[in-house]
Amino acid sequence: MNIWLVAALVLVILMLPCGWLCYTGTPLERFVALQMAQLFAVLIVLLLAEGYRRTIYFDLSLVLTVLSLASGLVYLRFLERWL
Repeated sequence: MNIWLVAALVLVILMLPCGWLCYTGTPLERFVALQMAQLFAVLIVLLLAEGYRRTIYFDLSLVLTVLSLASGLVYLRFLERWL
């Protein structure tokens, strides 16, 4: 286990409060927690790519970044019905 994998594990643990807030928060708190969890997911994939020395995972993190922006916009569009 190298330092990159340890950092990825730490970020996975830091995602737990985001998940809890997505489950119990108000709609705007849920959106902020969702965006933070997506940021953590991108960083975790980047750290795993470096830790396992797989270059294809860097492409996966790029796709995840674009999709996280799109999913955030879809969630906001869904959320505006109640705000």
